Amino acid sequence: MNIATAISPSGWFRTLVYLFLFAGVYYSTFEWLVTKDWVREDYSSSFMVPLIVIYLLWELRTRIAETPSGYSWWGVPVIAAGLALFWLGELSGEFFSQYLSSWFVLVGICLLHLGWRRIKIMAFPLLFLLGAFPLPNAVNSQLTLKLKLISSQIGVEMMRLYGLSAFRDGNVIDVGFTRLQVVDACSGLRYFVPLMMLALLLAYYFRGALWKKAFLVVSAVPVSVFTNSLRIASVGILYQFFGPVVAEGFFHDFSGWFIFMASLGMLLAEMWLLRRFMPEAAEAAGERLPQEHPVPACNPHRTRLITAHFVAAVLLLGTTLGFSHMVEFREYVPVNRPLDEFPLGMGEWNGTRTTMGQEFIDVLKFDSYLMVDYADPKGRQVSFYTAYYGSQRKGGSIHSPATCLPGSGWVFEESGAVEMPFTDSAGRPMKVSRAIMKKGDVQELTYYWFPMRGRNLTSLHEMKLFNFWDALTRQRTDGALVRLITPVYGGEGVAGAEVRLQQFTRMIVPELARFLPR
Repeated sequence: MNIATAISPSGWFRTLVYLFLFAGVYYSTFEWLVTKDWVREDYSSSFMVPLIVIYLLWELRTRIAETPSGYSWWGVPVIAAGLALFWLGELSGEFFSQYLSSWFVLVGICLLHLGWRRIKIMAFPLLFLLGAFPLPNAVNSQLTLKLKLISSQIGVEMMRLYGLSAFRDGNVIDVGFTRLQVVDACSGLRYFVPLMMLALLLAYYFRGALWKKAFLVVSAVPVSVFTNSLRIASVGILYQFFGPVVAEGFFHDFSGWFIFMASLGMLLAEMWLLRRFMPEAAEAAGERLPQEHPVPACNPHRTRLITAHFVAAVLLLGTTLGFSHMVEFREYVPVNRPLDEFPLGMGEWNGTRTTMGQEFIDVLKFDSYLMVDYADPKGRQVSFYTAYYGSQRKGGSIHSPATCLPGSGWVFEESGAVEMPFTDSAGRPMKVSRAIMKKGDVQELTYYWFPMRGRNLTSLHEMKLFNFWDALTRQRTDGALVRLITPVYGGEGVAGAEVRLQQFTRMIVPELARFLPR
């Protein structure tokens, strides 16, 4: 039976209505997905996921058509949950919430009109569709950093086994005759995402016990790290014979393709070993499904143009569409005074303004920023940085130092929120995120916090929560990041650096209040 011919004219009408509402609600979300996220090299293969999902559903078309149709009112709360995620992402400035929202709404519509039996058949393609969406920025940054550092460390050990004298400093590898930068293209995540999706597909087609499928998917993580370490090591070893050509151009792209194919080969070898040495009979287990309402082919419900569950879904989507386009939940709030006017002389401290490269400015997407290196009469320094966002739009929110500083080789120790022995400009307890950073023999102390509309927050989770609430109640999502760093000089210890940074923080907080909106 062909699915297209099995759909009634009323079914096509409902489909067109859903497509119109879905496109209206999620147009800007998917525009960002296609033009911003899918062009990032980390997720450049994700555009294939919807195509694979279409193919998987096409393979299942006969089973879907032969399965008795039905509808389930459970689809309405699933759609409602998806739309709640939409507003969470819309008001907090987070695209991942909106990606999940679109998935929940799609699954809810399918459940509403197809029923549990057909959804069960379509379960894997629907879950696989989640692979089209990039991870949240905080998770993405942490995962990228960890895989990058692990791959770099293993790559260094491989070079040493070969006989090279290699030393790793963060994501920079010194092999004596040159220094290799393990940039994102070699970080591991670039191949981790497509390899995980490929492992899921292999597990789907692999005839074996569930534990074997799970083992195959989980093993993609160490396989990805190992093969990328091999790639890093090969660049270091071949660099001494062929020069920088091995780290760029055709050779770099070819080595990436070769390593990915090697990873695929390792997964296929795992499947062969599991089938060869651990054979077992396939088992099928019955499953009790939630109650649904069957819709026989001759039932008038099937050809009815308007049904109660269809009206409920349309009202939810239509209301969301109307509010999202007619109500402005954010407004741009400029700083009280330009940050360029921030004083360079503060008590005994004198500052020198510095700038950052345009490539970093393009990534951070702030409205204004200030970087000043302050020094006291003894030459002891405090590096001050603040970035201001007049509106934290989706894709333009604040980055935490905890996700970027470790990438240059700094190791965070003793990190966490602490309370200062003084109050902020509003008379409330002043809290900051504190961390001791180490890089080789160098040790530094850093404080950072997020001034948000009269609050001083210490975590991204707090920031997202208050962005959502203030966008809803105050139509504001403006905010800033403030970061202070001072070296731990010889002889003073961390305690001496702590006293210096606390004194500087006490002095700079009321000054910042003159520039940042409350």
